[in-house]
Amino acid sequence: MTFDDLRMLIGPFLLVVGSLLPIVNPLGSAPIFLVMTRGSDEATRHKLAVQVAFNSFILLFASMVFGTLVLKLFGLSVPVVQIAGGAVLCALGWNLLNKDQPAPTDAEPVPGEVMIARAFYPLTLPVTVDPGAIAVAITVGANHAHGVERVVIAIIASILGLGLIAFTVWLAYHSAERVARWLGHTRVMVILRLSAFIVLCIGVEIMWNGIKALAPEITSGNAAVTTPAKAP
Repeated sequence: MTFDDLRMLIGPFLLVVGSLLPIVNPLGSAPIFLVMTRGSDEATRHKLAVQVAFNSFILLFASMVFGTLVLKLFGLSVPVVQIAGGAVLCALGWNLLNKDQPAPTDAEPVPGEVMIARAFYPLTLPVTVDPGAIAVAITVGANHAHGVERVVIAIIASILGLGLIAFTVWLAYHSAERVARWLGHTRVMVILRLSAFIVLCIGVEIMWNGIKALAPEITSGNAAVTTPAKAP
């Protein structure tokens, strides 16, 4: 691999990590993951951490590669996805913000197969990979490279970048229970309420971005309806 190939690899890698890692924010999602897996044993929670990290990688990679095609296939736009996904995120944040969480010793055990069934929804989507991350992944993937060699390098860079993000998800979720024991139930509940409020705010922000993007189309459509046709 030449220096130019390495430079072309580092650029897309930094773009993927820099644009998606702050949005995925595994550290901020870890308290929510911990609460939503309450009642699981340690082995099940560790298995969930691996599954959610893998699901996050697949979901983000599929969004980058096929996101634009899927939206065109169903006649959807990114702002519509933002509005719908933001509403789901708002509902999740609101429920977590208002739900009373029992102490770990009061939690009823949950069968492992029941908890594993939640690995994709809601633990991967929308807790870990929210609609904002999907929209950014689609936008990054829409900037296609030209030439077979550049496309291959861009795909390798995307795999490496998303692999790093998936690793941080696994690390944060795998260590969440240990950190929670160190902090104590009261501090974890404080962090959870703050995280739930942030999730609610992120959902509102995603919806607002979608509404702002659609506003010109709405106003232009209303203007076309209300403007009377000129007499010949």
